[in-house]
Amino acid sequence: MKSFTIKEINEILKGELAGNTDQLINGPEQLERAESNHITFIGNRKFAKLWETSKACAAIIDEKLEIEPGENRALIKVKNADLAMAQVLKVFDPGPPEFDVDIHPTAVIHESAKMGKDCKIGAGCYVGKNVVLGDGVILYPNVTILDETKVGDASVFWPGAVIRERCEIGAYCIFHNNVSIGADGFGYRPSDDGRGLVKIPQIGNVVIGNGVEIGANSCVDRGKFSSTIIGDGCKIDNLVQIAHNCIMGRSCIMAGNSGLAGSVTLGDGVIIGGSASIKDHTTIHSGAVVGAGSGVMNDVPAGKTVVGYPAADSREKLKEWVAIRKLARG
Repeated sequence: MKSFTIKEINEILKGELAGNTDQLINGPEQLERAESNHITFIGNRKFAKLWETSKACAAIIDEKLEIEPGENRALIKVKNADLAMAQVLKVFDPGPPEFDVDIHPTAVIHESAKMGKDCKIGAGCYVGKNVVLGDGVILYPNVTILDETKVGDASVFWPGAVIRERCEIGAYCIFHNNVSIGADGFGYRPSDDGRGLVKIPQIGNVVIGNGVEIGANSCVDRGKFSSTIIGDGCKIDNLVQIAHNCIMGRSCIMAGNSGLAGSVTLGDGVIIGGSASIKDHTTIHSGAVVGAGSGVMNDVPAGKTVVGYPAADSREKLKEWVAIRKLARG
């Protein structure tokens, strides 16, 4: 078990130390659940009152908060408590699962596949024809990488991830459990005789940039033709759907259960809240924000925040909701 003194932690954070504690710190924990060997964090004024009853011996706090440390307790004041806590979490991180052997004997790797240095392939993995894996790629058990896919250096695939044929994956990406990349897009048209549906072939691929992270059970469908594109640095939560021929710019965020219909375009730095839905062939320009649960039917200008169903400018929508409440009260 790792343990640190409060001074050792403050050397990492380079914050302002208030008070002191001789208690060794064995890990981080939430304010309400912390024991005397834990460090916690307070980034918002509304949680400050919980410090008094918390058992934690130390806390990382926003420098704007006025809190007394108390007896044998310490506070580290920083500009951003969330980012500072992220540094502490790295210090206490126990690390990922270890491989006993670099290539597990049950893995199936096509003879034409090319692997860079220091790759690790877990039990039950399949690496298909003409696949190219860069240096340091990690496939945890039961990952499938199908034919002619290219993967950049140091990308990590957790169990159950499936990367379909001809996709292109950048470097330093993370794909969590059961991610699906490159499945067929949802394309059907009524048949001429009106008695069924005709499946439209989906012959494109998915192109994913560098530093992309995609959460468990999320899906990115291949293009009908051309590519579905995820830009560098995008972060995608669990249970997210990205349909065929969507294009996401750099450093976009999509929260859980949100979805893009076909041929949606996101600019750089777009934020999509949880359970939001975006209509097909819609463009959300750079820096825009879509509130949780919203339904976007039209293009969103750069920097705008939209909320509601159908989504509209947040300020106008809030006025509308206030007016409706007043009407309901008579």
